[in-house]
Amino acid sequence: MTRTRPALLALLALGAAVLAIALQLGLAAVGLSKIVPQVTLAVTLVLIAVVVVVLALPVRRATRGGRERGADALPRPRVDPFYATRVVLIAKASAVAGALLGGAAVGLVAELLIRPVSAVSALWAGVAMLVGGVLLMVAGLVAESWCVVPPDDDEQPPVVAPH
Repeated sequence: MTRTRPALLALLALGAAVLAIALQLGLAAVGLSKIVPQVTLAVTLVLIAVVVVVLALPVRRATRGGRERGADALPRPRVDPFYATRVVLIAKASAVAGALLGGAAVGLVAELLIRPVSAVSALWAGVAMLVGGVLLMVAGLVAESWCVVPPDDDEQPPVVAPH
């Protein structure tokens, strides 16, 4: 599995922002009420981010344990490959979902800022959603990086073929 690329996350966030602005303007054009995110969404996103990082901690300990202790180091604890795979998938999904939700929050906040009159509570709720989405994305990227297995000490570095 390849690492999540920042360019993909930026593209997803940009697309979500554009769609959120278009949705808000479309809802206003037909006379329907606009979307106002709830603060509980931001709290939920932060809690999910914490859970993703906590799930990745055992994998990090198993892959990084014993490297800094020298020759008398304890053997590394064995990591369940199925657990590690699940954590990587959750981390990748969290990074993508965080980018999408954060981008949508940017769109909602931008649309609120271009209005002549807007509710301050809706603006703060959008900012809270933005912070929650960014934290979820960062937590997913951190958890994904923690699940990378470092190369063994006795492995030879890869040889790059001359051009």
